[in-house]
Amino acid sequence: MTALITGASSGIGEAFARKLAARGYDLILVARREERLRTLAASLPGHAEVLNADLACEAGLAAVERAIHGCAGLELLVNNAGFGTLGRFWEADIGGQVRMHEVHVMATMRLTHAALAGMVPRGRGGVINVSSVAAFVQSPGSVSYCATKGWINSFTQGLALELRRVRSPVRVQVLCPGFTATEFHLTLGTDAKEIPAFLCMKADYVVEASLAGFDRGKAIVVPNWKYKIAVAMMKHLPRALIRVPRRRGSQRL
Repeated sequence: MTALITGASSGIGEAFARKLAARGYDLILVARREERLRTLAASLPGHAEVLNADLACEAGLAAVERAIHGCAGLELLVNNAGFGTLGRFWEADIGGQVRMHEVHVMATMRLTHAALAGMVPRGRGGVINVSSVAAFVQSPGSVSYCATKGWINSFTQGLALELRRVRSPVRVQVLCPGFTATEFHLTLGTDAKEIPAFLCMKADYVVEASLAGFDRGKAIVVPNWKYKIAVAMMKHLPRALIRVPRRRGSQRL
C-alpha cells in the first residue's frame, strides 16, 4: 500500500511521512525542496520515492496527477502543501495570493479528483486534506488564507456526504490544527516564540490525532481539546463575533 504526501519536506508533512512509514506504507514524497525530501526518504524504513514538484505551476501539478494515476496501490493521499502571507489583501503581492489559491484550492481539488477516480471504483483508500482552525474565522491580514482553508473544509465535508450517499468505504478527512511547531511561521516571516506555549502543538501530536480519527472514519479532526472548544464556540456565535482583529505582523493560525 502506498501513501502520497504533498508538502512532505518538513513539519506536518514530514510527520505524516514518518508515521505512515512506521505503519508499513510505501511513500511518494512531494515538495519543492528535493534535497530535503531525499534526506527524509533515506531516513525512513521501507520504500520512499521523491517527486520534486511545485503545485502552484501546471507542470508540477500535472506531474503529481500522473503519479497518482500511475499508482494502482495508492491507499492514501495527504494534501498537506500550503503556506500563508501577511498583509492587507489589496496591498499584498498578487502573485503570492494567486499561488496560495493554486496550492490550497486548485491543487487540493485536482489531486483529490485524481485519487478518488481510482479509489472509489476499487472500493478502498482515503484522502486527508490539511486545513486549519483559521478556516472557521476571518482575520484581517490573512484574508486569502482563511478563505482558502474554509474552502478546503467545505470541499472535504461535501465529499464525505457524496461518499456516504453511494455507500463507498473510501474515507475523506479534513484536518484542522491550531498553532503547530513547524517552519510555517519562519517562512511567513514571524516569530513563533510569540505563540503562547500552552496553545502550541507538536506536529507528531497533530498527525497522531489525524490518523486516529481517520481510522475511526472521522470526517473532521480538530486536535487538542482547547481548539475543539474554540471551534465549537465559533460554530454557534454570530459571524460578526468571530472575526479576528490582528495587527500587521502578528501571529495567526
